[in-house]
Amino acid sequence: MRFIRKAMIGLAAFAALPLAAQGPVLAPTAKKAETVAVPATKPAAAPVALDAKDLEAWLDGYLPYALERARIPGAVVVVVRGDQVVLQKGYGFSDVAKRAPVLPETTLFRPGSVSKLLTWTAVMQQVEAGKIDLDKDVNAYLDFKIPPYQGKPVTMRNIMTHTAGFQESVRYLISSDPKAVMTLKKQMPLALPDRVFAPGTTPAYSNYATALAGYIVERVSGEDFDDYIDNHIFKPLGMAHASFRQPLPANLAPHMSKGYPDVTQKPKPFEMVIPAPAGSLSASGADMGKFMIAHLNDGAGLLKPETAKQMHDFKAPGVGPLNSMALGFYEQWVNGHRAIAHGGDTVWFHSYLWLFPDADIGVYISMNSAGKQGDAGAIRSALFHKFADRYLPGTEKPGEVDAKTAKEHAQLMVGNYANSRGSFTNFMSLLGLLGQTTVSLTEDGKITIPSFDTGAAATDWVEVEPFVWRDTATGERLAAEVKDGRVVRWSIDGASPFMVFEPAPASVNAAWLNPALIFAFGIILLAALAWPVRALVRRSFKADFALEGKARRAYRLSRVFAWLALGALAGWFGLIAAFSADIGAIGGPLDWLIHLLRIVTPLAAFGLLATAGWHLWLSIKDKRRWTMKLGAVLLTLAALILVWVTLMFHLYGFGMVY
Repeated sequence: MRFIRKAMIGLAAFAALPLAAQGPVLAPTAKKAETVAVPATKPAAAPVALDAKDLEAWLDGYLPYALERARIPGAVVVVVRGDQVVLQKGYGFSDVAKRAPVLPETTLFRPGSVSKLLTWTAVMQQVEAGKIDLDKDVNAYLDFKIPPYQGKPVTMRNIMTHTAGFQESVRYLISSDPKAVMTLKKQMPLALPDRVFAPGTTPAYSNYATALAGYIVERVSGEDFDDYIDNHIFKPLGMAHASFRQPLPANLAPHMSKGYPDVTQKPKPFEMVIPAPAGSLSASGADMGKFMIAHLNDGAGLLKPETAKQMHDFKAPGVGPLNSMALGFYEQWVNGHRAIAHGGDTVWFHSYLWLFPDADIGVYISMNSAGKQGDAGAIRSALFHKFADRYLPGTEKPGEVDAKTAKEHAQLMVGNYANSRGSFTNFMSLLGLLGQTTVSLTEDGKITIPSFDTGAAATDWVEVEPFVWRDTATGERLAAEVKDGRVVRWSIDGASPFMVFEPAPASVNAAWLNPALIFAFGIILLAALAWPVRALVRRSFKADFALEGKARRAYRLSRVFAWLALGALAGWFGLIAAFSADIGAIGGPLDWLIHLLRIVTPLAAFGLLATAGWHLWLSIKDKRRWTMKLGAVLLTLAALILVWVTLMFHLYGFGMVY
């Protein structure tokens, strides 16, 4: 049973992998002492003047130590104000073996999904040119058809607010193989994922949708996407050390920082982000500063002021008072200041960009490793909060709900929830089962979400208004929508613009299914092992097998299918191991294994159910001893659970869009 439990934990860890690549990832809400944000409930301090001298001293006091503790080799930070750079500075190394320092002017980092901001800017340029209508069916711009969902089409506004309704797509995402790169014309119809939400209703982050927007820019402009970005964003801003091209052009390749698991390990190959408009950018810190300055100055050099304002000021519907999407950017409120921002994560690079329009300030950070225990997320989160506390302080006076009501509301939150950013109609939906978020209660009746408490300190959610909670350490809010006394969705500030959590349906709820799976594979393992062990015991004592004829065949066949079920489980773990070593392996090299598993798994599940049921019927009919009947009942029940999971999580079929 311990093996089965470890197996489930391994699968759960795998569930997070697709989300960690090419998209903003939730930072821990509380971390080690050096990265914990100052409590939001403190009185506002007088702001410190933002100048290069003070900023450099402050960053030098925070970042080198944080990077060293996290074992991150290098980082670049850029802060701009108005049309000027306040500070751009590299920390650590871009190449550890060569001891090459990070040079903010020329060293290239991979901003990951921060790249999307350039794609959205390109879209708005075409909106400005009258070639794209934000509220028109995007099929009008495509050479293939996206089917309607509940009779409704996808619009560019849906795409830019992550409400197009697409499920997660990971097959064509990131690879270390340059041959994996393909044109948008080929990729877009090939990788089209199912839509699982009505458009405009549910935030569900989508790399595919962003790449689709890039393809539309390509089609309406008549320029290849890479050429378009070169001609209409990089050249006007003088971004000479930036490129969406993969592999990098020869003149830029020598400036590319290596990407690392952590500072103690060898560098990894240059990542190929296959949906390029969603995250293939390589850029120096200085060039990202130029991009921030353009947007802070009403799109200067890129957009008309009214177009930039339309992009920045739009507020999509969200969950309660939580952060929501603008057009492409998403909100991040801190100390009463609204930032528009975007995070980005490839496998090896981890970045964030924030603009504070009310203060005319922009901040950018990129790191070339996730570091120990994924600490890059905590470092950038703390940088955001600490920077705001120092240079943009504000007074916040959250209220508080009475204790009795708070406990009642907390009790309503208890349960398992599915993330809207996930797979629902293919075999990857199994990861949704293993990665469900559980909300439970602390001893004093407050809500707690263990999967969010990845650091040394647990979050402390205090209800400050009905169904709105605030973490006393970071100021992050959590809010829920409640209808007819039931929670229908909730989210937290760091995720609410692009994902929500909805109650897991009873049919796929991990609260009972995960223990049931552990039970099922425990029984199957015991049955499979007992077959050869009993044969050896009988041989040792020269005893005859008690079953004959049909009864013997039913018994043996049930054990054959038990071993086949264990083989399927081993195969899924083989897939996990290969995918963990190279995320790109799931996009082609492992197709044979995926096909095999989706044949073997239903064969094992239904075969075991049929033969275990046959064995049970014969055991009852022939009035076998009670122990054999009990074993047959348990094995049949285990087979039923396996069949249920196979059907509910689509562990069958031949479709290769996932």
